[in-house]
This record gives sequence, C-alpha cells and structure tokens, in this order.
Amino acid sequence: MSDLPLAKRAVITLFSDPKDPNSHRIRFLAVEKEVPLEIVSVDSNAVPEELYELNPYGTIPTLVDRDLVLHDAQVILEYLDERFPHPPMMPVDPIQKALIRQQLRLIETEWYPLIRTITQSDDKKAVNAARKHLFERLIQLIPIVSEQPYFLSEEFTLLDLSMAPIFWRLQYLGIELPKSAKPVMDYADKLLSRPEFKNSLSDDELDMRDIL
Repeated sequence: MSDLPLAKRAVITLFSDPKDPNSHRIRFLAVEKEVPLEIVSVDSNAVPEELYELNPYGTIPTLVDRDLVLHDAQVILEYLDERFPHPPMMPVDPIQKALIRQQLRLIETEWYPLIRTITQSDDKKAVNAARKHLFERLIQLIPIVSEQPYFLSEEFTLLDLSMAPIFWRLQYLGIELPKSAKPVMDYADKLLSRPEFKNSLSDDELDMRDIL
C-alpha cells in the first residue's frame, strides 16, 4: 500500500473482504468495466484502524475515490456504474430500474445475511433455517429466469452481478438445487462462465469450489 493518505490517492481503493459476497460483486463490476481499482483485502472481523479513520462504521466493502468515501455496497455499485458508463449496467427505463434496485436491496438485506449465517453461525438450527430459506428463494427464480435471459432484464445488469457470488458459493454453502431448477442453474452457468467473473475471484473464493 502507498504511504499517501488514502483520501489523497489518485487511484480508487476498495477495502474488500475476500470471502464476502458484497465485496465480491463490486470486484466483479470493476473487472467488467475495467475500473482501475486498488483492492485492499480486509477481514470483516478484524477491521484495521486506518479504515475506521475513513469510515467510522468500519464496514466492508468501503470505496475511497480521492476525497469521496462510500460504505454502502449498492451505492458503490451505482457510483462505479455511472462514473464508468461503458458498458452500462442499469436499464434506462425507470420502472425496470426501480424493480432492479428493489431486488438489489433484497439481496443485500436478506440473501447475503443468510450466507453469513450459514458460514459463520455456531447455531445449527439457525444455519439449517438459513440454508432452507436461501434454497427456497433460489427455487422461486425458476419462472423469472425462464422468461428473460437475465434477472428481470434482457441485458446483463447489476442484479446479475449480485447474483453471481451467491451461485458461486452454493457448493460451499451445502445447497444443491434439484433438476427441476434447471432454468436457474442454466442462468447461473451463464453468469459464472463470464471471463470477467473468473477474473474477479479471490484466492479464498477459488477455494470454495472444486473447479472453475
């Protein structure tokens, strides 16, 4: 890392947990858009003092772009999407955009916390309940991804970026979808086969699966 204070750097810096899906989707976006990003790996359970000086909440991910500090993952996604507009990752239509934003918030506030419970909780009951809940949510995607190439869209969006880290972790989470969920698995394969996704993986994430 540079000796310069982070807020004075010319490069955009992302504090990213190498195991965290919230961090992963931002790394995925950065690769998709070829954002010149410096990634600082941080364990969410052992946040350094340097980060608290920038973000008093000490939350991961945190993005620093000169004097700007962002610590809301969805805000970071949309900021990078607008600052680096090609290729665009949100639809132009306001109704479709609102639906995607709504689903993005649900993923961040409900689905990702289920992953944290499965991977970090010592309460076996809570783990089993979270695994069942996430499984059910994924099964509910069958009619949605059967109708369009991507999630609520004809084009690849921030919503798909946010789903990919979940699909990558299914084996690690002990979740296996049935054959009847083939449309969901086909959709997952479409996301995970993108070269940009493979290039966004941390070493810890690579260890979550047997093969790419």
